[in-house]
Amino acid sequence: MTLAEENYLKTIFHLERKLKSEVSTNALAERMQTRASSVTDMMQKLADKKMLVYKKYKGVQLTEKGKKAAAYVVRKHRLWEVFLVDKLNFHWDEVHEIAEQMEHINSVELIKRLDAFLGHPDFDPHGDPIPDKDGNIKKAEKRLLSELIKNQIGICVGVKESSPEYLQYLDKKKISIGTKINVLGKEFFDGSMMIQAGRDQFFVSKQIAENLYVQTN
Repeated sequence: MTLAEENYLKTIFHLERKLKSEVSTNALAERMQTRASSVTDMMQKLADKKMLVYKKYKGVQLTEKGKKAAAYVVRKHRLWEVFLVDKLNFHWDEVHEIAEQMEHINSVELIKRLDAFLGHPDFDPHGDPIPDKDGNIKKAEKRLLSELIKNQIGICVGVKESSPEYLQYLDKKKISIGTKINVLGKEFFDGSMMIQAGRDQFFVSKQIAENLYVQTN
C-alpha cells in the first residue's frame, strides 16, 4: 500500500462511519482537496486491489479487506497520538499532524510493542476509540453537550472538532477529557449555554457545544 492509498482508505473509512452509506466521489474529492478525476483513478486502483467496490456515478464502499486495512491505519494514528501526549508530553492540539506522518510506518511488530508499552489504550487523547488489532472498534455511549438541558451533568469524553484552534479554546476554558460539566442554563434563542467546568462558570456558544462529546448517567 502506498501512502496515498492508505490516506484514501482512511478517509473513506471515516466518511462511511459518518454518512452510514456509500461515499460519493465528490464527497471524497472535497475531503481530499483534489479533483474528482484524480479520485476516480485512485478508486479504480483500490478496486483492483479488492479494497473497495466502486460503482460509477454512485460511489464507493470498502470491502472487509479495505475496512481492515483502513482501521489499521487509524489504529496506528491514534496509538501514536497517545504516545506523543502521554510519553512525550505534547499537548492534544499538537499531535494530529505528527501522527499523520507516523501512521504510515509499516512495522507490525513496532505497533504491537507500542500498544503494549502504552497499556493497550481504548481511546486516543481526543476521546476517539482505537481500533483493536482485528479492526474492531469499541463503542462508547456519548452525546453532544448541546443536547443536554439545564441542570444536566456530563463528563467530557471526546471532541467532534479536533482543529488546533478548537482544542486551544478548550484548554483556555480548562476543559479536557474527564472534565465534569454542569449545564446551568441554556438560551433558547441562539443555543448558547451557561456551564460550570471545574470551579469556573462561563457561556459557551452553540458551535462549541455542538462539538463536545459528553457522557451522562
